Amino acid sequence: MAVKQQHSSKGFIFLLSLLFLQLSSGDLQLNYYKESCPMAEEIIKEQVIKLYNKHGNTAVSWIRNLFHDCMVKSCDASILLETANGIVSEKTSERSFGMRNFKYINTIKEAVESQCPTTVSCADIVALSARDGFVLLGGPHIEMKTGRMDSKESYVSEVVDYIPNHNDTISLVLSRFQSIGIDVEGTVALLGAHSVGRVHCLNLINRLYPTVDPTLDPNYAVYLKGRCPSPVAHPEAVEYARNDGETPMVIDNMYFKHLLSHKGLLTVDQELASDPTTTHLVAKMAADNAYFYDQFSRALLLLSENNPLTSDQGEIRKDCRFVNKA
Repeated sequence: MAVKQQHSSKGFIFLLSLLFLQLSSGDLQLNYYKESCPMAEEIIKEQVIKLYNKHGNTAVSWIRNLFHDCMVKSCDASILLETANGIVSEKTSERSFGMRNFKYINTIKEAVESQCPTTVSCADIVALSARDGFVLLGGPHIEMKTGRMDSKESYVSEVVDYIPNHNDTISLVLSRFQSIGIDVEGTVALLGAHSVGRVHCLNLINRLYPTVDPTLDPNYAVYLKGRCPSPVAHPEAVEYARNDGETPMVIDNMYFKHLLSHKGLLTVDQELASDPTTTHLVAKMAADNAYFYDQFSRALLLLSENNPLTSDQGEIRKDCRFVNKA
């Protein structure tokens, strides 16, 4: 009898665990706005394409927005909040250096608001614009769940605890991603986003001066010194090098091929190719672009679903830059 009761208790706990998982994952769903704003995803997609055609680098910004938003606590659009009314913006953190094009998120939001007032969250706009931006950068379309709510607070003091730095060790970077449920394979793939965009000289000079990092290809180092001619970089100066000179506006496995040729821009990039935990994955992704896309897509979805806020924890901001007035 005692054995039966023990099995019954374990079964009950197991069912409770399943119920909890269903509830936590059920906060997000495909076609969340099917009834409340049927055209929401199409409107966002149209705006993303329109903005890309005017300002191609917006697509890169959408990917980076998702990373900086979802890595810090939750996918809740906290990254979009401006400094106002007692809130200090996460944009003021040193880890947000170089981020831009936030104003165009407002353009997308205004288009959605004109059709469905106070219905679609800024957090979902961040997620969906990243998904659609990925397509414009050469990647496959991903079916992405929606239903995120917007944060009522900023987490500026915690940004450095969640966003890895460009010269962090691979083990630290892996642990940061693992803390939100992204495995080694997914982390390596997400770093492949470094195949687009550019890096400011401020984050490069440590590999060039006073002596060149021996892990850098010598000829590539000469090129980088041409881009960053001074050992003192000024944050406001337009001094940068593109992540990928061959396919600069395509997220592809060229990034991994460059790493194997010792042409990684950032310290963390080159360590990815030399660390025994990740080197085999770099080689695998360099050899197979389809495999890279599969892993990047999987990891992007995991990132986009990190700890979403439920309705009683957040709100639908009318203006992505500010918390709604009480």
